[in-house]
Amino acid sequence: MNKITVVGAGSVGSTIAYSLVVMGIASEIVMIDINDEKARGEAMDIKQGVPFSHPASIYAGEYADAVDSNIVIITSGVARKPGQSRLDLAQTNVNMLKVVAKEIVRYAPNAIYIIVSNPVDVLTYVFHKISGIPEEHIIGSGTILDTARLRARVAEYYDINEKNVHAYVLGEHGDTSFVPWSIAHISNVPVRDYKNAIHNGGDYPDIDFEEVENYVRKSGATVIQRKGATFYAVTMAVCHLCKCLLSGIDTTLTVSTMLHGEYGIEDVCLSLLTIVGKKGSNGKILLPLNDEEVKALHKSAECLKAIINSIEM
Repeated sequence: MNKITVVGAGSVGSTIAYSLVVMGIASEIVMIDINDEKARGEAMDIKQGVPFSHPASIYAGEYADAVDSNIVIITSGVARKPGQSRLDLAQTNVNMLKVVAKEIVRYAPNAIYIIVSNPVDVLTYVFHKISGIPEEHIIGSGTILDTARLRARVAEYYDINEKNVHAYVLGEHGDTSFVPWSIAHISNVPVRDYKNAIHNGGDYPDIDFEEVENYVRKSGATVIQRKGATFYAVTMAVCHLCKCLLSGIDTTLTVSTMLHGEYGIEDVCLSLLTIVGKKGSNGKILLPLNDEEVKALHKSAECLKAIINSIEM
């Protein structure tokens, strides 16, 4: 029996709730939103499809209904508009998070919290400071989506399964994210050398590293410009994180957690390769980054700290 509470019944929150049912990840799902009618409508719509899917109890509720949740997913906040950066949302969504945190932690003090709302790294940091929840139980969705976008784009270059691409996006979930290409591989071959390693496999273009990184950074804005919002890919990323947290086997993912001196960086939340499992976040993998990559990580941390210093907590 796994119970998951989703705070926020907008496009992201409702799609997460729907996917949790379809994927059979949770047996009980609570949807909470300031717009109770919206939450009731979304829960009712999903519930009526349960006979065709995995058995689950899904309903709209209040904060008190989050009691005994294994996981609480926070998606509430104002969504990005076309042309708006994630960081533009900072103070507005921080204010909303303060209200949510005050209520939800009273009823679900032992849950693992996944912060999805943007700017996710800033909000994850704020949640650390105001919630009183143990550090290992606070995880921002971070760059797991960026990493998926990266692997998808690299896979397109060589017409290969994305699961054969082992590469990561680190730092902020935003404009200062970066790819440590020095450790990026395809089937154990460095990405830089992969084209020349293919024997009788066809003719492929040279990979354009700058194009790939721009693709990753701009994908969210492009989707928003084209369809008004992003919610499918982030939902799949968050549901995958939920599966990893509920599994008995630890998994490494690029999620956002608090740093304590890793690569010389402290007191900020950003994405490194992190071990996650039933206990929440359970340590980080210190990848062998080169000097330029460490410098890029510091730049990302400095950008986030500047935003944190500009907001009222």
